[in-house]
Amino acid sequence: MTPVSARRCRTAALTTLAATLPSLTFAHPGHGANDALAGLLHPFTGLDHLLAMFAVGVWAVRLGRLAVWTLPAVFPVAMIVGALLAVQGIVLPAIEPMIALSVMVLGLLVAMGMRMPTLASAVLVGLFAIFHGYAHASEAPASATMMPFALGFVAATIVLHLAGIAVGSWTERLAQTGQRSTRLLGSLITAAGAVLLIF
Repeated sequence: MTPVSARRCRTAALTTLAATLPSLTFAHPGHGANDALAGLLHPFTGLDHLLAMFAVGVWAVRLGRLAVWTLPAVFPVAMIVGALLAVQGIVLPAIEPMIALSVMVLGLLVAMGMRMPTLASAVLVGLFAIFHGYAHASEAPASATMMPFALGFVAATIVLHLAGIAVGSWTERLAQTGQRSTRLLGSLITAAGAVLLIF
């Protein structure tokens, strides 16, 4: 990815954050504003969510241009599906273990530089995202209005993907040093996922 593309990632991240401001500013007091802010902050309050979403961005760079556009689009959409399942009271098994497993697997894919067809990677990422979205909705404040809360956590997710893309594109330009850095980063994410899975 070129420096211009990296700048576009940063611009897109800022644009995404800015897009949430109208709901934060103009929502009725006590409802949309607080709910959107809570949703925006939620992915940053759990290491499991943060690492998984970041890893998706880093891995997407490794897979190529199509994946850079596809994976960060599939993940938030699948998260919304998971959130809707939670709101409808549909029970999914092993939510927390699956989230921890997603961190471990995505970290391993980054560490190994594993290449997969875009469709297969999108299916894998989408499956993990359903569990993340389910957890987000399940952990929403009891008084929260789901739409602004969902808007917030989707915006935060996109920002984390873009951060991963920016880091991934930077390490791609560093040749062997970058490859070692990516392997180390992926290994650390994998280890964190393993710890989360055990505990």
